Amino acid sequence: MTDWLVALMESLGAPGAGFAVAMENLFPPIPSEVILPLAGFASSQGEMSLPAVLLWTTTGSVVGALALYWIGALLGRERTLALAARIPLLKVSDIDKTEAWFLKHGRKTVFFGRMIPIFRSMISIPAGVERMPLGVFTALTTAGSLIWNTIFVLAGYLLGENWSLVEAYVGVGTNVVIAVVALAVVVFVGLRLNERYKGRHASRR
Repeated sequence: MTDWLVALMESLGAPGAGFAVAMENLFPPIPSEVILPLAGFASSQGEMSLPAVLLWTTTGSVVGALALYWIGALLGRERTLALAARIPLLKVSDIDKTEAWFLKHGRKTVFFGRMIPIFRSMISIPAGVERMPLGVFTALTTAGSLIWNTIFVLAGYLLGENWSLVEAYVGVGTNVVIAVVALAVVVFVGLRLNERYKGRHASRR
């Protein structure tokens, strides 16, 4: 992965880093925690200018987010509800509640979500489903992405050859997010199974 990124940046420069970030939105196995510090390190070696790196990586973030936004928009609310109805233990009312929550907190979610591992990419899809105004979505995504990218690019720039330390530390945070999500899923499934059991038990009386 690192060798591919190095080759991409050597051949394309800062636009190569932007392309990698755009792909990271669509293919999460390409982590921004590697791309951004590596681009910062390359900048510290004089291979790319720091402003160009920040410009192109933020542009890549926005392009990738817009691609997922339009996937959500094409999916639409009706198809989302139809899919939800087919998923075991999931109710259409769950989608309605999520929709109501997103309509109330969507702007904050899009902005801060760009700075949370895993959710960085995913948040664009519900924004598209709910057809958040495109200008608002783009502005919030740009602002959130610029903050996230700047932190990691500067970390790589300042750490120099030790830029890979960034990935190690962020990996801990990513694992915490994964653990919290997994726990939430287990709790949800447990509550829904218990609800179904009680419903069946009550119907036999």
